[in-house]
Amino acid sequence: MNATPPVLSPEGLVKGLRDSLPRSARVYVPGVAAEPYALAEAFRTQAGLADGLTFFGIWIPGVNRTDWSDIGGESRFETIFLGPELRAGFEAGRIDVLPLTYTKAWDWLETTPVDAALLQVSPPDAAGNCSLSLASDFTPAIWRRAKARVAQINPALPIIPGAPAIPLSAFDAVTELETAPRGYDAGRLPPAFEQIASHIAGLVPDGAAVQFGLGKVQLAVLPALKQHKGLTIHSGMVSDPLLEILSGETVAAIRTGAVLGSAALADALKDDPRLTLTPVNQTHALSVLSNLQDFIAINSAVEVDLFGQVGAEWVDGRLASGAGGLADFARGAQGSPGGKSIVALASAAKGGTLSRIVPVLKDRPAALSRSEVDIIVTEYGAADLRGLDLDARAAAITGIAHPDFRDMLSGQWSEMRREF
Repeated sequence: MNATPPVLSPEGLVKGLRDSLPRSARVYVPGVAAEPYALAEAFRTQAGLADGLTFFGIWIPGVNRTDWSDIGGESRFETIFLGPELRAGFEAGRIDVLPLTYTKAWDWLETTPVDAALLQVSPPDAAGNCSLSLASDFTPAIWRRAKARVAQINPALPIIPGAPAIPLSAFDAVTELETAPRGYDAGRLPPAFEQIASHIAGLVPDGAAVQFGLGKVQLAVLPALKQHKGLTIHSGMVSDPLLEILSGETVAAIRTGAVLGSAALADALKDDPRLTLTPVNQTHALSVLSNLQDFIAINSAVEVDLFGQVGAEWVDGRLASGAGGLADFARGAQGSPGGKSIVALASAAKGGTLSRIVPVLKDRPAALSRSEVDIIVTEYGAADLRGLDLDARAAAITGIAHPDFRDMLSGQWSEMRREF
């Protein structure tokens, strides 16, 4: 441990780290806003420097785009999501995808072998502590076990009071480099989501604790909650749509593991006393979620079948994501007094030619079982499945499908029903 660790160039930092490690070593790299992607580029400048290393961390599709198995050497990468940027490495056999929920990923990080941690942190505060800042989710599970610890000190990461922090003296070496934190843009909002948001807003009582996954659902629903009061946002991560409801009486508290959006969002939240940044063992733990009153978990899906099973990881038959926090939050909501597990999706895709409500999920694992969903929402309404038998569930789900596909779904259910 160094009272004042040496300050090196990015290239010197990764070269020194590599020299300190055995030929085959495991290196933790954080994701979301804390991904030190500039240090991946530093590896690339030195041919073969990554040979023998296995990098691992929690990568978010559409956010963390670096393939750490392809940074100029014979390296590997382990993660729990498969985004498009990792497809080539996955198909080449360099990337291992672990089918873990967030709580299980936390357990994995607490126990998997680790030789080094390659972090990104804020500049030290007056006490000499470097904040994990916008990405406090998984790093606390692992950094203390790493034998070697180095960091990019990034002035673009704000010092956030109360966020987990690491003493500057705990690092073996650092580099000082300002780079834009990874962000997230949900894109344009399809017309169907205005109605979806309206239906969901009617299911959220004042004073509830609300969770949102990333994507179109959060973009649509958060502005629809402007008239609500006293909400607690309890989520794995928050993004720019939160800006819509920060003023006024809508939000009483924000508990999250990651802030993932624009510089405007980070600036708005960095000194907000309502914000608590906390690790995954608090944001996703069943023991925490089930003790929240009226915990409403709101997440999106790729498709839903007539049994209420949810598909969220596979698109056109190919793996495109991961389990993430979906099941953790769904189970927590169902254990919460007054809680609801809500899944939202547009009723059709590909210009209205493909129903996203299908007779039965085929050939691919379900992200949520039929017992883990309380309410399914499309632009055509909300199907409350609680207490319904098989036929009533299928009818309720068919009733919120796109009208062009309802007869097909009813006919398919009748055929399947004869085989029960």
